[in-house]
Amino acid sequence: MSLIAGTVVSLSIDREVSPYGYFLTNGMQDVLLHYSELTREVKPGETVEVFLFYDTEDRLAATMKKPYLTLGELALLEVADVHPRLGCFLEMGLGRQLLLPIRELPELRELHPQVGDTVYVIMEHDKQGRLKAKLAGEQELAPKTFHAPTTWNNEWTDAIVYKPLQMGTFVIVEGGVLGFGVIGMIHSSERSRMLRLGERVKVRIAHIREDGRVNLSMAPRKEIGRNEDSERILTYLQERPGGGMPYSDTTPPDLIKQRFGISKSAFKRALGKLMKEGKVTQKENWTYLVKPESDEVSERGAKGE
Repeated sequence: MSLIAGTVVSLSIDREVSPYGYFLTNGMQDVLLHYSELTREVKPGETVEVFLFYDTEDRLAATMKKPYLTLGELALLEVADVHPRLGCFLEMGLGRQLLLPIRELPELRELHPQVGDTVYVIMEHDKQGRLKAKLAGEQELAPKTFHAPTTWNNEWTDAIVYKPLQMGTFVIVEGGVLGFGVIGMIHSSERSRMLRLGERVKVRIAHIREDGRVNLSMAPRKEIGRNEDSERILTYLQERPGGGMPYSDTTPPDLIKQRFGISKSAFKRALGKLMKEGKVTQKENWTYLVKPESDEVSERGAKGE
């Protein structure tokens, strides 16, 4: 039986060759267990359990260290380094990294993972038999996930992006003590910005679907968000000379997003609340603070009216 990179096997220690280490054998093929890959003292004739990999010179080698995943397994790995042409190097628990090739990453460079992000991957071989990572998709992730409990509704939690798209971002909502997690989606309308692969994001469970998956939002519930947005607008107006701003119901959505970081609909809800409370008024595409009566009386008195 041939030795295959990415697998854990039990091999007999055939001989020691200083200054390199021990040569292991399965009776047909030898592989080096370098001194630096030992986790305890060993001796010839002993059988040891090792993980097989290719070293920096593309030679099959063995280690007694335990990797975070083996060939065909799925794991959540941290990005240790990023190469602009090769892809991402992932920490796999051996003091060396596993390559996630550039072709596995999103087309948009800004959606690529950064150092410290975590990605769901499966270990596989490239055409030369060397180890590499492949992004895990829904087909691989679904069997590991569970249905969201109804108690999660409107709760805030953490999620990790596994597929970033223009129309929405697919994530795994962390399961805590319950297990692997829940598959969820943040629609583009519920997203404050584009999210990169492997990014950890704070989300609200907006809806629990019949299939146990969840629809998510990065924004608070509308009534809570409306209060926060109205306070933001009010503070902005109070800091403006004359208490006015060139933004109203007719302002384009992109300008609203750029200035306040909220959607046009959220802006209109917040403005409507402030107008209903008599705190602001609109005139010729501008929005103004409504001055208290005492201020108006003082102004008229100053003018001799």
